[in-house]
Amino acid sequence: MGAGLALAARVRAAQRAAADAAVHRSHSRNVAAVADLTFVVSAADTAMALGSGDVDVLATPRLLAWLEAATVAAAAERVGPGQTSVGTRVEVEHLAASRVGAAVTVRATLAAGDGRLLRFTVAAEDDAGRRLATGTITRVVVDRVRFLAGLGR
Repeated sequence: MGAGLALAARVRAAQRAAADAAVHRSHSRNVAAVADLTFVVSAADTAMALGSGDVDVLATPRLLAWLEAATVAAAAERVGPGQTSVGTRVEVEHLAASRVGAAVTVRATLAAGDGRLLRFTVAAEDDAGRRLATGTITRVVVDRVRFLAGLGR
């Protein structure tokens, strides 16, 4: 009888653990999607190289491209087969300059997802921990074929 009770207790414990794991998995689907990407500023990333200024510091257009790349990575789980996401709105404040050779980490966090519309908060900081940029980027999930077909109109 004691062995039977011990076995039953182990079975219940295993069932609770499985239930807890299932709850954890379902909650993790609801957790905001986050993507962090790190880049090293090269001469090709500067305002001088991109024509957006005349100094050799990280260009705003390159920083924006890196922030958008982070939103693409964060959106990946919400984009199904045959779909892609496209940027539709950007509001970014470039707060500080970065030197060539600096490591820059960009982060995109899904702030709101309403059907096809995905709104991300974005931020960038350098290897010294300085905040370089903050803002929001909005993407829309679209059917890839229909989107590309619409370009010919």
